[in-house]
Amino acid sequence: MYFYMKVYPLSIMHYHKNNMLSSDSLVVYKLDSMYETTIVKRPSAFCKTPYVADIEINGIPAMAHTPALGCCGLSDKDRHVMVSKISHKSNKSSKQTCAYRVELACVYERGRHLRIGINPKLAEVLIWNTLQNNMLRFVGHCSKVEREVTYLNSRFDFSGVDEDGRSFVLEVKNVPLADYVDVAKSERSKYNGIERRKCYHEKIAYFPDGYRKNSTEVVSPRALKHIEELTTLRTTTNHRTILCFVIQRTDIVQFQPSNIDLTYKRAVQEAWNKGVEIYAIQYEWTESGECLFLRDDVPVMLYDQYGPQNQSR
Repeated sequence: MYFYMKVYPLSIMHYHKNNMLSSDSLVVYKLDSMYETTIVKRPSAFCKTPYVADIEINGIPAMAHTPALGCCGLSDKDRHVMVSKISHKSNKSSKQTCAYRVELACVYERGRHLRIGINPKLAEVLIWNTLQNNMLRFVGHCSKVEREVTYLNSRFDFSGVDEDGRSFVLEVKNVPLADYVDVAKSERSKYNGIERRKCYHEKIAYFPDGYRKNSTEVVSPRALKHIEELTTLRTTTNHRTILCFVIQRTDIVQFQPSNIDLTYKRAVQEAWNKGVEIYAIQYEWTESGECLFLRDDVPVMLYDQYGPQNQSR
């Protein structure tokens, strides 16, 4: 049995109908000058930072900024990606190493072509635009929204006032990864063939994952600090504190803080029990580079069985 949180009673189709949203109005962002290409090498043979990869555009070698590094393989050698052209700086004296930026990973699986937003900054842009269009029901018609605000010892992505006049602080985490099981790579071989027993869209979106020296370390000390300080902020002030996991892919049915980093998972559970609001937001990228808002009520699973709940909820 599973404990799900924040599942709204309305389906997304019902939500669209009640709010009279057309497919055009669901477009929250568009990437211009997009190219689909293959990563030739990362790090680049010419620039050794792991944030730069070699690519080819129309047969011409170029370098691309990879803000998500290898993104657990989604942005590494031989992987298909979509890149955007970086505008040249007006200051001619400034150096610009990369002409392109890796924005989306292109995954071909079970006869389907999936585009996944892997640039972490995209998640912030999408939430900003979604807030500006009053499309997130848990804050409604918000006002006084600001970006990059500092509370305690952290800089959070957004602050504002919800439609009930209550101040909120909102942090965004991009969730590019999903699988049919949420386990470490060393255990994944035990589940080979599970996709044959699952539908294509039955994956679990999870966060975090990434390189660490050993399994006892946290994957992202920064992410851990953010959730701990959101908890402190919630228990010491009247602010609403909100953590949004942004899922830029369409092959998932739920989200969960990953079993790969149990320290972070326990911190999220603790935050929830102390009043931090947790939501998973889903978007879809089209072939033309448009991003569509899909839903703000992806089921979030905190426990593998019913666990302690905040009785005030």
